[in-house]
Amino acid sequence: MSDNNGGIQRPDGKVRAIDTDYQIGQDNIALKVGPLGLDIHNRVFAISGMAIVMFVVLTLAFRESVEPFFAGLRGWLVSNMDWFFMSASNIFVLVCLALIVTPLGRVRIGGTEAKPDYSYAGWLAMLFAAGMGIGLVFFGVSEPMSHFSSSLGGITVENGVRTDWAPLNGAEGDPASAQALGMAATIYHWALHPWSIYALLALGLAIFSFNKGLPLTMRSIFYPLFGERIWGWTGHVIDILAVVATVFGLATSLGYGASQAMTGLNFLFDVPMTDTTQVILILCITALALVSVVAGLDGGVKRLSEINMGMAALLLVFVIIVGPTIAILSGFFDNILSYLTYLPELSMPFGREDVNYSQGWTAFYWAWWISWSPFVGMFIARVSRGRTVREFITCVILIPSTVCVLWMTAFGGTAISQYVNDGYEAVFNAELPLKLFAMLDVMPLAEITSVVGIILVVVFFITSADSGSLVIDTIAAGGKVDAPMPQRIFWCSFAGLVAIALMLGGGLAAAQAMAVTTGLPFTLVLLLGTFSLLKGLISEPRKPAKNAKSLSTATR
Repeated sequence: MSDNNGGIQRPDGKVRAIDTDYQIGQDNIALKVGPLGLDIHNRVFAISGMAIVMFVVLTLAFRESVEPFFAGLRGWLVSNMDWFFMSASNIFVLVCLALIVTPLGRVRIGGTEAKPDYSYAGWLAMLFAAGMGIGLVFFGVSEPMSHFSSSLGGITVENGVRTDWAPLNGAEGDPASAQALGMAATIYHWALHPWSIYALLALGLAIFSFNKGLPLTMRSIFYPLFGERIWGWTGHVIDILAVVATVFGLATSLGYGASQAMTGLNFLFDVPMTDTTQVILILCITALALVSVVAGLDGGVKRLSEINMGMAALLLVFVIIVGPTIAILSGFFDNILSYLTYLPELSMPFGREDVNYSQGWTAFYWAWWISWSPFVGMFIARVSRGRTVREFITCVILIPSTVCVLWMTAFGGTAISQYVNDGYEAVFNAELPLKLFAMLDVMPLAEITSVVGIILVVVFFITSADSGSLVIDTIAAGGKVDAPMPQRIFWCSFAGLVAIALMLGGGLAAAQAMAVTTGLPFTLVLLLGTFSLLKGLISEPRKPAKNAKSLSTATR
């Protein structure tokens, strides 16, 4: 049954709850201004909000000097901390795979008798749309083609330093090997590793909220390590980092989405690509996201996610049927094999010679995923009550990873086939945001499918802004999931303003730099959180395995 627990449903069945005197929302400031209400954590909301406002003001005030600063910051971080990001990501994958096969997989989120709140279709649609929607549309063609072309070009060395962008040792002059390596390098960035980051954080939030009875906020995961200190400044710092990381991770994805949508509009309808038009685009999409915010979780995010998944599935099926169908279907299995073959080398944190790939692509990606993880993790936790740990990890990691492989194979494989078999070089030579539209341009119904691509980006943009504001508001409200609506409206608007500031201050370079910067301290937070999660899971009651139960009955 539900009661006044910050909107969080009480457990069903057996759990090992944490005994604490802390009440959800006890440190909040509750205000009523006319019909509008506020219920905010006094320190987390104020400090994180002021930090982000200061960043926006300084970025807009010093636009000329911001871009080179951000570019230098991003370069220093990925070149010096690449080993840390890559090592941490490998740990997350190994922990997730271990949870699937160990008895801890029988722990059920929400108690031993808890039932799922959503059907499989609705659940998977929401977690997938929140996790990687914009990224798949933006990079589905561009990344496989980029790695293919750099692999095909081989290794170049200047003054004893590699200057090429080829993953590993490349595949100079060998299109088949270059395609296998390029697809493996792409899948490495979109399959097990990023989804493991999301899964562990989401699982920690879900267990400590729905089973342990703590607020649905980042600090709760760390109770086994810090005890009652999480209600003080130890917890405040963790939650502030989570809010800032989420805002900038969200702004990075919104920046990619706006860039591709604007490029598509320019390609199809000659809409000028100026700062003004991009600001107008972000403002319009943010306004649509506000409508979704007001509609609520079921009426807004869930419905939009299902619509978007349907549109994405139709576009995927279209590309498979109209494109090189046999090559795509066979390539799906070939690419999985290539991925598994190259995975040990691609995930090696040390002794890398392909520094442009491992630092410029991989280290940035892991920092981006990690800065994005509080948002995606908390959103997945919100909608995953009633699932077992084994079911949760399997679905959150393996199913989306499989869909990512199919998507990259269909879109990237079609673009590579156009270049190798048809001599079509437009995709090969196009800028990153334009590669999808260049690929669709020589296929039937090009104008319709290109418009569908733009709509996909826009709707993914809306669902990301909506669900992101939900998550940020939950953290800034001290873990309350039933905080007043004006707060979600504030954070949704705020994310749009940050995206605009980053775009004006330095474009995608600024967004990438902030994602990497916030991802660095949060990687350490996630490593500590993983250890704490394991301690929490070990103490949870779980139903006996079916075969053990059957054996016990037979013995009696």
